[in-house]
Amino acid sequence: MINIGSINVDHVYRVPYFVKPGETLPSKSYQRVLGGKGANQSVALARAGETVKHIGVIGDDHTWIIDELKSSKVDASSIEIGTVATGHALIQVDDNAENCILLFAGANHELNLDTLTDKLAGFEKGGWVLFQNEMPNLNQMISLVKKMGARVAVNPAPFDDEAKAIDYDLVDLLIVNDLEAEELARTKCQGDLSKLAELCPVVIVTRGTQGAICYFGDDTIEVPAFKVKAVDTTGAGDTFVGYILSSIAQNLPLKEAMQRASAASALAVTKAGASVAIPTSVEVTQFLETKSDL
Repeated sequence: MINIGSINVDHVYRVPYFVKPGETLPSKSYQRVLGGKGANQSVALARAGETVKHIGVIGDDHTWIIDELKSSKVDASSIEIGTVATGHALIQVDDNAENCILLFAGANHELNLDTLTDKLAGFEKGGWVLFQNEMPNLNQMISLVKKMGARVAVNPAPFDDEAKAIDYDLVDLLIVNDLEAEELARTKCQGDLSKLAELCPVVIVTRGTQGAICYFGDDTIEVPAFKVKAVDTTGAGDTFVGYILSSIAQNLPLKEAMQRASAASALAVTKAGASVAIPTSVEVTQFLETKSDL
């Protein structure tokens, strides 16, 4: 499995509330951790039990990231060292466990199509390739791997004009949150969420504490969220993406796949941080075994 995705350094500040314009607000704590939707999702895939190769670019200012990914059993051999600073994010986490994020793309945007073609040499037809929307030339990259016979999974976040312009006919699995789903439906489906399944074979919408819903063909599957005490929601969505793709790649029934991803996401929010909070497959299995009402 290949993930073509962003790699960031997350600067995480715990605050009582989000800072207001013109205000100087002391933070309660600070952490510097590996982040970026791409890196987080690669870690989630690896902890879910997948063999995942990450393709991306970092600067020479944070080469520790490669060792960090390797320690999470992510294949980091295709990560390039670029000419600009590593991408990073400034993250505020408030007392309600909500987050507010300022993002700098940095070296992530140095990945070009020629480099990507070289990195994909030897790719086996039928394998999964995962994308997020923190990389350049997204549509062209999706088209490139599709022509190579890949099955394509896309988490088009952050959702912007480039995400709206994706050729969704090339996508096999689409994972969006509820706000992204509503915007996509307005753009492509006359506002009808149920018609999202006309865009690609499987569409999964995450809805936070309301659980998740899957649209495929004329059917829908809905699963509730697991109730936990949230500490930090920063990596919840990325955890879900990694686990849902892993579960589908393992040919689990869709409802079971969604329950597994929801459980992983629930466990992730009980710890501070993004990639560091992603649970292992064993932890997820143990958590699900305590839920006799599934």
